Amino acid sequence: MKLAYAPAGPNAFRRMIGSVEGASAGDIVAVYNKNGQPYGVGLYNPRSQIALRIFTRENPEAFDLEAFIKRQVARAVEFRRKVLKLDAVTNACRLVHDYGDGLPGLVVDRYGDNIVLEFYSFAMYRLASSLEAAFREHFPKAVFHHRASSYTEAMEGFTLPVNQPGRAAVGGKPGSVLPGKKVRVTENGVSFEVDLAGGHKTGFFCDQRGNRLYASTLAQGRSVLDICSYTGGFGIYAMKLGGAKDVTCVELDAEAVELSKRNANINGVRIDPVCSDAFPYMRQMFQNSRKYDMVILDPYKLVASREDREYGIFKYRDFNRLALSLVAEGGIFVTCSCSGMVSMDEFSFIVRGAAANAGRRAQIFKKSGAGADHPVSSDYPEGEYLKAVWARVY
Repeated sequence: MKLAYAPAGPNAFRRMIGSVEGASAGDIVAVYNKNGQPYGVGLYNPRSQIALRIFTRENPEAFDLEAFIKRQVARAVEFRRKVLKLDAVTNACRLVHDYGDGLPGLVVDRYGDNIVLEFYSFAMYRLASSLEAAFREHFPKAVFHHRASSYTEAMEGFTLPVNQPGRAAVGGKPGSVLPGKKVRVTENGVSFEVDLAGGHKTGFFCDQRGNRLYASTLAQGRSVLDICSYTGGFGIYAMKLGGAKDVTCVELDAEAVELSKRNANINGVRIDPVCSDAFPYMRQMFQNSRKYDMVILDPYKLVASREDREYGIFKYRDFNRLALSLVAEGGIFVTCSCSGMVSMDEFSFIVRGAAANAGRRAQIFKKSGAGADHPVSSDYPEGEYLKAVWARVY
């Protein structure tokens, strides 16, 4: 494959590719610059928006794919174990974070002896057996599960097999999951059940581990509203570690609400789980003049593509405006965005505008992101997707 011009980052779109010889969708390809000089090795898929994901600048003529996979996996595991020392605080973490660990189109999360591989690239999916072999060297008891969203399957042109032994093949279609596969994990002394088959993404959000812990230090004696609470992460932390006065968890997904109830019971705490769309719930609480000492807002990704960017930004503004209106005088507001296409600067601007529209003053005292087990490659800043803004509200 020859490039028409070199991309600024590791991704090359179709217009950047000059010529292709003998390569098909899902292939690992040798990449050369427009002068025919070796440029690197990449994952190729002409039907995808990202036609080429360059994962190494090694000379393709001397490249050993199996050795590369083993090396990248070993580095990723060593980073979590020896540098971050995560085994001391949790048995749930991200083992591979896309370009941050040199394996684009892939995220890998560990839940005890279960390892979930979520694929965003057809070519990476075709390497599943090699990836499993590499991980098994470090986790010999591992049971592997494969996941991909229906959007990824449609964009990349592959479909996960249904009901393979030891795998949860989740493509968003009826009958495509292994039902009832739940495992229990612990982080910072708080336990959660993770639905490996039916939960969102890989079943749990390890990226918020540090933010959940910090939020718990601010929760003592406070009434807490956890909006878009999923399985109760922030709220249960606030009760068990933070000593909150009371916690209300609002979530639209009925199965997640049931799991949040179970998680509360596992941890011996009481929460008020509410199955509701966040917008009408917040509007109703505002009409009722209900205020909370701490409001946590962690919605799903609202900007998933350039096409829906304008509408997503509007929803972020509306979400934050409504949430801010529910914060008591001098209360704490924690607001998050997991949209990689929205920068921290832009998200902070949205929060400031929402505060002004709500007639509130937000005293921003902290900004944070995903946990350290979600590293970001220096040439792919888009990988820094999670933003959290912390403020006191007047």
